Order: sequence, then C-alpha cells, then structure tokens
Amino acid sequence: MARTVLIVDDHPGFRACARRALELDGWQVVGEAADGLSGVEAAGRLAPELVVLDVGLPDVSGFEAAAQMRRDRTPSAIVFVSTHDAGDFGELARRSDALGFLPKAELSGAALVGLLAQR
Repeated sequence: MARTVLIVDDHPGFRACARRALELDGWQVVGEAADGLSGVEAAGRLAPELVVLDVGLPDVSGFEAAAQMRRDRTPSAIVFVSTHDAGDFGELARRSDALGFLPKAELSGAALVGLLAQR
C-alpha cells in the first residue's frame, strides 16, 4: 500500500516537482494546499500519513499551521521543508513536535521513509 502525503507549499512549481518526485518513489499524494490554513483544513479532511509543510507560508508560518494541526488532533506526521537550513529556525524547530526537517532540495520518498522510521 502506498503511503499518503499532503504537500503544503505556496509555490506551485515546488508542489508540482514534489508531487512528481514522491509519486515516482511510490507515495500517494492525496492533496495539495497553497497556504497554512488550507493545509490545516486539508490535513484534517484527508488524514494523510504525512504532511510536507513549508515553513514560510503567506498566511501563517508552517510552525503555526503545525501547532493548529496538533490542537485539532490531526494524526498526520509533519515534516517541515524550506529553502533555508534547519539551523535558521533555531528554537522554533526544536520546540515543534514535527517528525523532522528537510531542505527542499533533499525532499524525496526515501528521505521521508527515513524520517518515519525514526519515530
């Protein structure tokens, strides 16, 4: 059975590339969202195994969206992505209960499987 993923990112080009890459690696992309609040709603409605969540979104930060997903008791694991290095987020990244962080350039099905194996 394919693992399910929701991609939340404000750049349509990144969403399309991420979708292609993850589907080629055997993931089922069950949805996409272009902002944090839409991502929160989609995660609750679609209940993917994993949410790939951009840190920098136009309405709320990825950290805020992740916190809302937890308040809503969304069961999905969360992986933050960004064009920036994980160290740029300091305490916010450490305090979140996300599964992990990946630079956008390193996003792949295998990288997600590796993070899921650590939980």
